[in-house]
Amino acid sequence: MKIGIVQQNYHIGNFENNTQKIIQAINEAKTNGAELVVFCELTVCGYPPRDFLEFNDFIEKSNAAIEEICKHTYGIGVLVGAPQKNPVLEGKDLFNAAWFLYEGKVQQVVHKTLLPTYDVFDENRYFEPAYDWHTIQFKGRKLAVTICEDIWNLGDNPLYRICPMDKLMPENPDIMINLSASPFDYTHVDDRLAIVKANVLKYQLPMIYCNCVGSQTEIVFDGGSVAFDGMGNLHTQLPLFKEATAYVTVNTDGTFAGEIYKKESELPDVELVPATLDATLNIEQIYNALVLGIKDYFSKMNFKQAIIASSGGIDSAVTLALAVAALGKENVRAVLMPSHFSTGHSVSDAVELSKNLDNEYDILPIKNIYDAFMSELSPVFKDLPFSVAEENIQSRTRGNLVMAIANKFNYILLNTSNKSELATGYGTLYGDMAGGLGVLGDCYKLQVFELAKYINREREIIPVNIITKPPSAELRPGQKDSDSLPDYSVLDAVLYQYIELRKGPAEIKGMGFDAALVDRVLRMVNMNEYKRNQFCPIIRVSPKAFGIGRRMPIVGKYLS
Repeated sequence: MKIGIVQQNYHIGNFENNTQKIIQAINEAKTNGAELVVFCELTVCGYPPRDFLEFNDFIEKSNAAIEEICKHTYGIGVLVGAPQKNPVLEGKDLFNAAWFLYEGKVQQVVHKTLLPTYDVFDENRYFEPAYDWHTIQFKGRKLAVTICEDIWNLGDNPLYRICPMDKLMPENPDIMINLSASPFDYTHVDDRLAIVKANVLKYQLPMIYCNCVGSQTEIVFDGGSVAFDGMGNLHTQLPLFKEATAYVTVNTDGTFAGEIYKKESELPDVELVPATLDATLNIEQIYNALVLGIKDYFSKMNFKQAIIASSGGIDSAVTLALAVAALGKENVRAVLMPSHFSTGHSVSDAVELSKNLDNEYDILPIKNIYDAFMSELSPVFKDLPFSVAEENIQSRTRGNLVMAIANKFNYILLNTSNKSELATGYGTLYGDMAGGLGVLGDCYKLQVFELAKYINREREIIPVNIITKPPSAELRPGQKDSDSLPDYSVLDAVLYQYIELRKGPAEIKGMGFDAALVDRVLRMVNMNEYKRNQFCPIIRVSPKAFGIGRRMPIVGKYLS
């Protein structure tokens, strides 16, 4: 049987465009002689639709799209994802479903069993789990169709009480097919290979795994769809971060026609979050995810141009380079806003960066505005010593200026705060924390340095001085980040243990970190939840990102 695997980039709620893409892919699959074509989870409406699912009109539009797609299924079987209404009064109103379409009709619908409700997922809020399990019979083959999470309940600590494949095995299926919407993080490409391999080896069946691609606000989907034979060998892997289609032919003995891409022994055995932070890990994947995150956020929101506050520091430099890669140099504007505390090289470094990238830039000194603020505040501030109040006036002045230009010329402000800063509250609300999209908010400072090196892999785009000079907010004379924060090599290591691995203070101290430093860092994290709660969406690249994937109370005593 020749099967088409289609990984596409969908737009949530854009039923017309999504349906057109699906139909075009079906027609191409017919032309290529495919008997079956497989799409990803919730193809028709896009994933994750979240509370759109609570609108009956949204579901009716999805149903209408299924009817339209059906018209194009003569001569080819189609597996496509969409919600389905639950006819039973008890339970949730919807199923997360895989629809099998053939010869102009809905032949069968498979329901998702395992509904993830952790990290960025909240499916139990909307969907009822499957309560029966049957294979799909098609052209003499029995297809064991599952949806995303349904294949992930293997390993030492199962999250659910059953495995859907265990329920399907009594019907003696010939092949497993999984429709997925599996988000990217810098560990997850190997995770997926490991879990698909584990399923194949457990059930001794080949598997087609189709994942979507594209960014949906903060969540990036990286594709990487695969076809495994029944012996655990990888035959086909679609590219990461790109729309693509592949065709595979499954033989009756569970093998695939053609060469093996990677043997079973060459593939990872376990899904694993690294025990310590490795800032170099999969940095190319992180770069590509951030570029795609910017690009799709703008295209799907119908935004055209970005603006960035360019300070001459590494965070704004990396953000600027990413924006130019995503949107084109003609659609990115930098604004340099030096104060009387700014060093001369900060301006010259930022200018050199924009010249290297060939993007438009402006220089707007803020000294006069800052002096005006201080003059007006003088009766209130009296003779109190210089403090964070004066520092934040500078930051908020810059925020006002860059937002004014954004409003005047229809730019979207890209925020440059990194994960280390957001974790510890090292930022100014309504100042350098302003923005429409957080580009680096899920990258620790050490990862930002690695991104800069990756950007410079072929030629010097980011001036070397930006990478090598000590990080500084330059809000008072001689200021360095190290005046307020531990060295990033230590800080990021502690933050990783607490945020990604959810280790407590005793465990982290037991790893050899200074006890007082651990207490101080964890307190900064928990005390600054109120700041992060007001922050813009962050492009997710790690296993545990700030935002919807990490839900903490603002008012809480724990470790604060």
